[in-house]
Amino acid sequence: MLFVPFLLLYLCSVLNYSLKTFLIMAQGYKLVLRPSEPGNKESKKLYYAVSKSTGFTDLRRLCKLIAARSTVSSADVKAVLDNLNYILDLELQDGRIVQLGEFGNFRITVGSEGVEDTKKFTASMIRAPKIVFTPGFDLRETKKTMGYSLIVPEKEKSENPGGGSGEDDRPVIE
Repeated sequence: MLFVPFLLLYLCSVLNYSLKTFLIMAQGYKLVLRPSEPGNKESKKLYYAVSKSTGFTDLRRLCKLIAARSTVSSADVKAVLDNLNYILDLELQDGRIVQLGEFGNFRITVGSEGVEDTKKFTASMIRAPKIVFTPGFDLRETKKTMGYSLIVPEKEKSENPGGGSGEDDRPVIE
């Protein structure tokens, strides 16, 4: 049992993780001041939580993390993921739902403008397709057990006790 803490410290050093990452896993969020009625800028302004990432994991890091937990090299992991991307594309273009076991499913969805008579419908009315991912059991459970942690940039800590910048950081859609 004494071996586990040493293994954890070793993995932290090899994977460049802090011990805090393994012990406290929480989704970061910040507070943003927005109108309470979308589209009505004159409506009462309220603070809303917006998810805030704590970093970015690229393919290289992902391959290293997977390789550290398995008997294959990071190059082998990358080769498999490259081929997965290629085959996933082919299968989705063929109209298939791609099930990746416990990971989840990928599928294509389309939508269109509505018509009153089917004879008036043309394929040009179909909007661009979307790729939809439906998570498997473990990822769905992650949502249920998620913790939350307010992330406040240093300069805002003294200026705004609510944590938000007071500005809407969403892109403007006209």
